[in-house]
This record gives sequence, C-alpha cells and structure tokens, in this order.
Amino acid sequence: MNTAGHSEATARRGLELSPFRGLRYDPDRVGSLASVTSPPYDVVVRPDGVHHLQSADPYNIVRLILPQAGTPSARTEQAADTLRRWLDEGVLTADPEPGLYVYEQRDESGLLQRGIIGALRVSEPAEGVVLPHEDVMPPVVADRAALMRATRANLEPLLLTYRGDGTAAEVVERTAGTPPLLATTTEDGFRHRLWSVTDPADVTRIQSDLARQQALIADGHHRWATYLRLRAEHPSPSPWDHGLVLLVDTARYPLRVRAIHRLLHGLPVADALAAVHGLFRVRRLDTPLAAALEALADASCAGNAFLLAGDGAFHLLDRPDPDLLARTIPADRPAAWRSLDATVLHATLLDHVWHIPEDSPAHIAYIHDTAATVAKAERDGGTAVLMHPVREEVVRDLARQGVTMPRKSTSFGPKPASGLVLRALEI
Repeated sequence: MNTAGHSEATARRGLELSPFRGLRYDPDRVGSLASVTSPPYDVVVRPDGVHHLQSADPYNIVRLILPQAGTPSARTEQAADTLRRWLDEGVLTADPEPGLYVYEQRDESGLLQRGIIGALRVSEPAEGVVLPHEDVMPPVVADRAALMRATRANLEPLLLTYRGDGTAAEVVERTAGTPPLLATTTEDGFRHRLWSVTDPADVTRIQSDLARQQALIADGHHRWATYLRLRAEHPSPSPWDHGLVLLVDTARYPLRVRAIHRLLHGLPVADALAAVHGLFRVRRLDTPLAAALEALADASCAGNAFLLAGDGAFHLLDRPDPDLLARTIPADRPAAWRSLDATVLHATLLDHVWHIPEDSPAHIAYIHDTAATVAKAERDGGTAVLMHPVREEVVRDLARQGVTMPRKSTSFGPKPASGLVLRALEI
C-alpha cells in the first residue's frame, strides 16, 4: 500500500492524451453498427451472452474481445487471425488522419454522458496521474495481455474520470453540435454518437487542459494493469507507451455508480445464514426484489449491510458484531476503507465466516445485474450476496490516498460500447 497518497497539486505530469487513427467498422460491410457492438469484455460473462452477440452479426466485436476457441493460446491466435481477416476484407478500416474522438451516450431516461477517446500515456500509480481504486486478479491480466500481444491492438477503451470543466469540456460541447461520424442505438436503449477531433488547435486545447488533470479508473483496472505490463515488455519509445481510454469529465457528466454482486457457488443460503448466526442481525424479507433493495439501502445508511438470496426469499444482514470486525479487518488502513461493505464482505464474511477464496471462479462469480444474480443463485442452489453501491467521492478519496478497494467493489457507468472505435498499434 502506498500511504503517501496522490494529491493533484503534487503530480509532476498530468494526463497526456494523443490522437490516433481509429479503426472503425465500414457500415456498408456489416448488418448495422449496433449489431457489431458489445458491452466490455468483463460484462459479457455468460456463455449465452457471448452466443447472443455472435449471432447478432458475424463481425460482432465479441469475436475479438472474447474469442471462444478451446485453449488460451488458441483463443488469442483466433482473435489475431480474425482481426487480420477483417482488416484485409475492409470490414474494419483506419480513419485517414489521426484524431481524438468525442463519444456520447444517451439513454431513454435522459441520462447524457460525453467524453474524449484517445491514446493515453501509460503511467505507474506512484506518479499520481491515473489512480486505480481496486486490486486486480493476475490471471485476468495475463489473459488480457496475451490477447493484446497477439492482436497488437487496444480493442476497447477503458473508462476514466476526471474533474476539469475547462477548455477540453468546451471542445467536447462544441464538437457535439456538429454532424457525427456515426450514430447508432443499441438494444439496451442507449444512443451512441462519435465525432473525430482533428483540428490541431482543438487537439492542443484538449491536451493542454488534460495536462493539468488527474484521472480515476472507473472501469478497466485489469486492462490498465495490462497496459502497464505490456509497456514494461517493450523498450520505450513504442506504441505500447499508450493505451486506449475514454475520459469523462464528471464535473459536467457525473457517472452512475452501482454495486457488483457476488454469487457464491456451492454455498446454500441455509448454510450461509447458519454461519452468520450471532455475528450479524438477520431479517427475512418476503418482498419483491425492489422492496428488498430499498431495505438494503436504508440499512446501509447506518452501517454495513448485505442482502442474501437464492432460496426464494431475501435475508438482510446488518449490525455486524464489532468484536468480529475488530478481529478480521486489517487495522493499518484508513477508517473509510475499513468501513466499506466490500471490505467487510471480503475480510470478514468470505475469509473468516464462509471460508471462500475470492479469486476462485469455482467458488465465486462477480455479476453486475441484480436480477440475474438472484436468478442464477436460485437455479444453482448457491447464495447471491447483493451489495449497496459506494459513493464516487469515497472511491476518489481513497484512490488519492493510494489505497485500493477490494476487487469488484464498484461498477461505474454507463460503460462505453466496445466496437465503435479500436486502436491498432501499428497503424
């Protein structure tokens, strides 16, 4: 743990964003732009989700970000071969000149998010420029690194946030008033638009503003760790010095912060409840999911709380035994970290009460969709642990202190759609 922290005032270098020649689908070669997009690779976690996307269009981006060949080496080779073929066939083509890209997402509820896509200089956490807030799982980083090595491409942008409200935001707003390069609506109801920024003066305005900024990784910790690994493998200067990102100014466009839930395989709800007897207050809720989540939100205002499901009901856990927390939670971290629900879940419940390894896919899955988590627990006989989201300011404050949260603590969104613009390192 880096206890020195990362203040914005002391960061020697800010964000260094470079234009690149984006790879984009030729709309005349695919069924539709919507049909070739996908959520980020780590959101498409179910095989049926991959199959659905593959069926949507033979050129769907999921064939690159989640190839389905048998072995790890076969999967990366398959992705590289697929990318080469699509480039040779003109399915993916490079824009004629380098640029930054303004990206907009808008949903049916009126949510509007805009940001800038570019190639960002990869920096170590100690530099205090790009701040992670979650730990990563080494096998996932190894998998993403193998895929990027084979394809020599950044196939989807990370989501980073900063708070600027300066000239970069002004360029974004002005650009969004012009005709876009592309516009499409995906099946989740989101409307997507993309513009290129190639005017040298506008590019300079954006770069100068961002050079004073510090970013938080909102989504993509494993891909950022992959960028770091690949940069270390290649002598600088090289294309691996940069990685594809989407930067959103949350002073203009606040992100939604949602929880990521846990599915505990092989642990029936009855066994989970028996193990916490006397350690937490437990209340059975025979209510619909929405009402149970409201009860969880209310309980979370007073302290740590979790909602267990999988047996046809909901069970609210709150008021943990203070002595239990004192025994199980490391005391060498800030109070804000020690009081996180994710900290209590991992350090207390998973490690000491249920004895479940957090990095074993055979024992635990991390799922964004609440209803899907409950349904799978009921179908498989496991336990769904539903979480209440943490506030963005808590995440940012801990990141500036150099303190990482337990993995999969937050889900920032909306996440950028994969497949609208890619970065090939050698184009």
